[in-house]
Amino acid sequence: MHIVSRTARFVRGALLSFGPRWFKKYIWNKEFGEGKWNFIDNTAEDCVYPPLEKYACKGSILDLGCGPGNTANELSLTSYSTYLGVDISEAALSKATDRTVMSGRSEKNRFAIGDFLAYEPEGSFDVILFRESMYHVPIGKIKPLLYKYSGHLSNRGVFMVRLGLVDQKGDTARRPARMIGLIESAFNVVEKQQDKRTGAVVIVFQPKETHLGPNGSDE
Repeated sequence: MHIVSRTARFVRGALLSFGPRWFKKYIWNKEFGEGKWNFIDNTAEDCVYPPLEKYACKGSILDLGCGPGNTANELSLTSYSTYLGVDISEAALSKATDRTVMSGRSEKNRFAIGDFLAYEPEGSFDVILFRESMYHVPIGKIKPLLYKYSGHLSNRGVFMVRLGLVDQKGDTARRPARMIGLIESAFNVVEKQQDKRTGAVVIVFQPKETHLGPNGSDE
């Protein structure tokens, strides 16, 4: 049974990374619509928020793979000016929009439907966030994707990636570790933290031609 479960998770993950866009959209809509992801509705204590609020520094955030709007509605209201969340699932975005209305953040938060692997945003952002969404990017596409979005960073802008780096057995998860290693080799790491409670890593980084701190000053 354990082998069957692992195989099913592997197949699902592969299809969500490499499958056609219509399939990914179908799966995410189905899972969000059926409530499979309701357990993530409250993540207010997550380790991503302190660095996110630090580097947003009252500026703009692009959240790629935003899901049901956790980030948009749980980070400090005064820590950012504008937020754009992108997700492939209408069901997730419907929930995100409802939560935004209830939290009174409609003037700051907006959402767009799209596969972030192909999405083309307008303007620039102070933080471009991949929360758990980086899991679904094929390893070979990570650098091209980040290079593409580098053109949408502000002068002081940073990328931020949050990944769980510990598996269910307490060992280092190999694929996320490879992703972190790839980022460290290709970009300038501004800050890297690992949460002792969950094992999750938050890594903040910039293209190698920039060396800016969270307040926009040279470091």
